[in-house]
Amino acid sequence: MRGRTDILLGTQWGDEGKGRVVDVLAEKAGVVVRYQGGANAGHTVVADGEKYVFHLLPSGILYPDKICIIGNGVVIDPDTLFEELDGLAARGKKLARLIVSHGAHVVMPYHKLIDRLSEAARSQGVKIGTTGRGIGPCYADKYERIGIRAEDLANPEILHGKLELTLSLKNDILTKIYGEKPLPFGEIYERALEWGRRIGPMLGDSFLEIDEAANAGQNILFEGAQATLLDIDYGTYPFVTSSSPCAGGACTGAGIGPSRVDRAIGVAKAYCTRVGGGPFPTEEFGRTGELLRQKGGEFGATTGRPRRCGWCDLVAIDYAVRVNGLDGIALTKLDVLDDFDEIKICTAYEINGKLQKHFPSSCAELAKARPVYRTLKGWKRGIAECRSFEELPEAARDYVRFIEDAAKTPVLLIGVGAGREETILRGI
Repeated sequence: MRGRTDILLGTQWGDEGKGRVVDVLAEKAGVVVRYQGGANAGHTVVADGEKYVFHLLPSGILYPDKICIIGNGVVIDPDTLFEELDGLAARGKKLARLIVSHGAHVVMPYHKLIDRLSEAARSQGVKIGTTGRGIGPCYADKYERIGIRAEDLANPEILHGKLELTLSLKNDILTKIYGEKPLPFGEIYERALEWGRRIGPMLGDSFLEIDEAANAGQNILFEGAQATLLDIDYGTYPFVTSSSPCAGGACTGAGIGPSRVDRAIGVAKAYCTRVGGGPFPTEEFGRTGELLRQKGGEFGATTGRPRRCGWCDLVAIDYAVRVNGLDGIALTKLDVLDDFDEIKICTAYEINGKLQKHFPSSCAELAKARPVYRTLKGWKRGIAECRSFEELPEAARDYVRFIEDAAKTPVLLIGVGAGREETILRGI
């Protein structure tokens, strides 16, 4: 009997609460796979009243009877990975078995330095808002075919040759372009060897593990970082991440054919947030934006910086449904809207005086977009204790139905609080 294969991804600009949704769905999965991104992602999970923030570990790691896989599409910062594992061990947690793909690329010290220097050199209008964690430069090396892979860390001779070549190129950039001192080979090489000694036992053939689990009838859950509107191809370029969080990215980032995927589920927050630069049509700059930020705790799990906040954008969600072929939506943080008398929701854009219901392919066009809102009645009561759709206030049910109708996609899960148990499941 073949198990079910689900892809879970973000539909907005990230920070939709994917970690907590994965944590809920992982209970029925045998394998949880992170398929792209790096330590620039922060997935927050609240389990048994305790809060956990994962930057690299798959969000199913707290289930000791599962297998968690870091796929070849992920770029790994070994220091962050080991820090997360050590932190969980210090808290006495029993963890899932962790497998790291041989082919996952490694974020090296020069990646982080070049990331920061490159961002600082950009003029104010074109700053990306990078976290400075070396993600973009690491992916650039991957495609330039000079990157260091996880398997290289456990092979001293290959590592020595690859690092010697790559570091000579990076030191040219550091010294001749940015006027920095060259980085020492010996120090970085020894550090990488230390990483290799620890990561070696975790290395595995992620594709084979996934394939065998699927053939054995296990449910597999693929977890994306960032989100659709930050996708390198389909996001608001250049204000995007350096990988593909979209559903197609799971196939290449984990090694599974599209015909073996049963469902793609998109996570959407009941309002909208964004970090870094780039257009954000529904952004609220005044009291409403601040209320959403404070009530929703909208501060980056990775950087701590405040997120830009605004009303839910159905034009963007419709785009995510189309690009990813979504079969359902997981709607999170509905409880953040508890205190509003009225709730706005964007149903179209006005661009150059014309009404448009489709998300623009051009970032320049999106920057001109003005939201067209529909105003719905608020429910003005707490919903954290609700455990079924019928228990929600009528106005809250109307809000969910409005999103379903506009997106032509069912809402399969509703988050009414931060905890694992504060969730309403609707056929997921």
